[in-house]
Amino acid sequence: MSQRTSRRHFGTGVLPMRYEDPIRVAEDASTLDLLSGGRLELRLSSGIPTPGILDPVFGSSPVGFSAESQKRVLRLREALAGAALVNSGEGFMSIPTHTDLRVSPPAPGLVDRLWYGAGTVSSAARTGAQGFDLQVSTLNGEETGVSFEERQLAQIRAYREAFAARVGQAVGGRRAPRITAGRIIVPLDNDADRAEHRAFIDGYRSVMPADGRHHDPSEKLRFSRIFDGSPERITDDLLADSALSEATQLMVTLPAEGSLASHKRILQTIAERIAPHLGWAGATPAAAAAPDYGTAA
Repeated sequence: MSQRTSRRHFGTGVLPMRYEDPIRVAEDASTLDLLSGGRLELRLSSGIPTPGILDPVFGSSPVGFSAESQKRVLRLREALAGAALVNSGEGFMSIPTHTDLRVSPPAPGLVDRLWYGAGTVSSAARTGAQGFDLQVSTLNGEETGVSFEERQLAQIRAYREAFAARVGQAVGGRRAPRITAGRIIVPLDNDADRAEHRAFIDGYRSVMPADGRHHDPSEKLRFSRIFDGSPERITDDLLADSALSEATQLMVTLPAEGSLASHKRILQTIAERIAPHLGWAGATPAAAAAPDYGTAA
């Protein structure tokens, strides 16, 4: 993709950092960013706590899952910012002596394109305080009794407040925060579309009530709805989404099932009949001069 496009930004959905090597990720991400001309959007998260399964494979941590995840996230940012990782001391073979070793190749600017996937008000506030861009998705990792959109709006506002406080303290980094909100969007224009996506829609809705709560009350989660139906209905529903109104970008989540052709139809319908009503200019001459922040997971 990086070699066949010139404006489109792309990146990870979220990269769960608890079990990743931050230096290796920094090297791989820097290489890809250089190959693409500075268009990588690197989206991070802690991941899902499964210590009983993955700790025996990757090793346990004395500080716990969340703290270890944060340690690796911040180490990754430090490496991408060009910090010295170690001094070579007496050197070895081709490694020069007494040299500060940094991630190579360097990718200037990538450190300002780091996102964090938050699912709670507290993690969103931490993301803002750390100066990352914010990604909220189709799942809230907390259940407080309010609607999915209301709680996600609270996350976005907590993020903005913390980010603004960071800027007010004259901490370095980009001053304009970016916020992406993910939504499952499935336009159903005809009987073929309805047949193609019926199993996915019915299956998704079967595991939760209409308000997005989990059937198991011990699961403190709340899920986003599916935005399905006619393009006009979907547009109205997206415009009424209180959390989306404060996001700067919309990330389209495609149905987990469906053919490549059906996914292409979804994206084409959104681009032509939904996105323009949400403020997206598309590939107009004016927009061509600006980066395209559409991302691929």
